[in-house]
Amino acid sequence: MTERPRNVTSARVLRTERPTPHLIRLVLGGEELAGLPVGEFTDHYVKLVIPQPGVTYPQPLDLAAIRRDLPQQQWPRQRAYTVRRWDALAGEMTIDVVHHGDVGLAGPWVAALRPGDPVHFLGPGGAYAPSPNADWHLLVGDESALPAIGAALERLPLGAPAKVFVEIADAADEQELLSPGTVELSWLHRGDRPVGEALVAAVRELEFPPGQVHAFVHGEATFVRELRRLLRVERGVTADQLSISGYWRRGMDDEGWRSTKADWNRQVEAEEPAVA
Repeated sequence: MTERPRNVTSARVLRTERPTPHLIRLVLGGEELAGLPVGEFTDHYVKLVIPQPGVTYPQPLDLAAIRRDLPQQQWPRQRAYTVRRWDALAGEMTIDVVHHGDVGLAGPWVAALRPGDPVHFLGPGGAYAPSPNADWHLLVGDESALPAIGAALERLPLGAPAKVFVEIADAADEQELLSPGTVELSWLHRGDRPVGEALVAAVRELEFPPGQVHAFVHGEATFVRELRRLLRVERGVTADQLSISGYWRRGMDDEGWRSTKADWNRQVEAEEPAVA
């Protein structure tokens, strides 16, 4: 995904919701959201700028000045999240954040936000939307990809066939997903299995319908790598028919994953056919 050049955008929390036990739905608004270039893609994302506790930053927020004037341990951190919904008329942007109590960085921070609190972000970026020319669609992901999958389903052409596999912890994390397409949705409950194991098995067992597929596969990097090889090498899906990326990697924080992701991608690409 390619991030579009843009200064830091300042917004305010309008409200938060809890549609499932492990999900916080953050709704942002504010004057600076007017004209935000969101809508072309269904995997639009922004990078939330998360302040370090106890540090006062210059306002308006200037990341270049912060990096120049403050020690690195005081710099705010960033986490990328998909725009689940964009209401241009109301000027509201909705972001879904996975929350597992006090674990992680963004989840606890978002859980503490209240209406009126400031939120800053970079972006948006994005690159994928369901092709209107595809014969059928395949959407696969874990919780981190669920917002983009939900947005993509809402954008499907009327009656477009789609096979969707979403892996979540258990039945409590299922949510309603609406679409004008003809959708076969499978919720895969992870239980004690490794993240993505159920997704790999489901896609491997899937009988592909005839015609050209447009696939979206995102989530934990290990299972994404397996599915990339399965789709590109075993199933012959061409590069232009596939949006696929590791959003995160087990055992790494976001900074660690971003620092190694380019090398990881090169290794994965080396496994693919030389000619798409």
